[in-house]
Amino acid sequence: MLFELHYRGFDGVDPDLEWDPLLIHSRGMLEGCLEEALRALTAADVRRAGHSGGDLTTQLTWLIDDLDRGSLATFLQRRATEAQFAEFMRQRSIYHLKESDPQSFVLPRIDGPAKAALAELQYDEYGAGRPERLHAGLFAQAMEAIDLDSGYGAHIDEASATTLAVNNVMSMFALRRRLRGAAMGHLAAFEATSSAPCRRIVSGIERLGLPTVTAAYFDEHVEADAVHEQLAIRNICANLVEAEPHLAADVLFGAASCLRMDQLAGTALVDSWRSRPAPRRLVEVHA
Repeated sequence: MLFELHYRGFDGVDPDLEWDPLLIHSRGMLEGCLEEALRALTAADVRRAGHSGGDLTTQLTWLIDDLDRGSLATFLQRRATEAQFAEFMRQRSIYHLKESDPQSFVLPRIDGPAKAALAELQYDEYGAGRPERLHAGLFAQAMEAIDLDSGYGAHIDEASATTLAVNNVMSMFALRRRLRGAAMGHLAAFEATSSAPCRRIVSGIERLGLPTVTAAYFDEHVEADAVHEQLAIRNICANLVEAEPHLAADVLFGAASCLRMDQLAGTALVDSWRSRPAPRRLVEVHA
């Protein structure tokens, strides 16, 4: 709720509360707890990546390859029912209806080639000058095609703790100038682990016979994020660390945080499905 004051706010809430000193102080205390937990969660990952050898690009790529897990996308591809896919979309809507907005907070906090590369990536995320191609808008259309409410924040009351944590990590990194390196490492890991899972999700959508409009959002990311991966790792993170070498560890910390939090959220969602009886016949596709 405190982070959301920096995005769209709330109906009936004074917009000036965005900078209320008491709320900012309270948020800072909560952020401290979150950052401490994240650093404990990822300390071994960051240490192993740092010892893997090579430059920042090599270490970051090694870390992503080491931690990338595709269990959620694989479940959606092979086993998910329509009801489970709809639940996945509702959970994801908490971020994807404001897709790329957290990272835009970082633009004034970096400079030079890294800034130019981030602006290039964000321009693409925001439709490359075409409002109808905004990625958040494409996700809204994907939701509407399967009869889901695409209103901003419409499903917030259903969001799980892990879904909220995934979103809070992005906001914390982006809104803290001190954590700009972590924000960009997070972005690199996010983009690097998007293309292949999106391809599997498209396969699941086709298996379920869902509308092509729903598949279109994920199809867009199969190609776009394969390009964004290299842009984020090489043009943003590598240039950022070249200009500010002391940010190298935070870049790795941000990437590890993204990957570990996505693992937690994906595992929690799949485990919840496996623990509940399927509401309709399960269609399974074997590799």
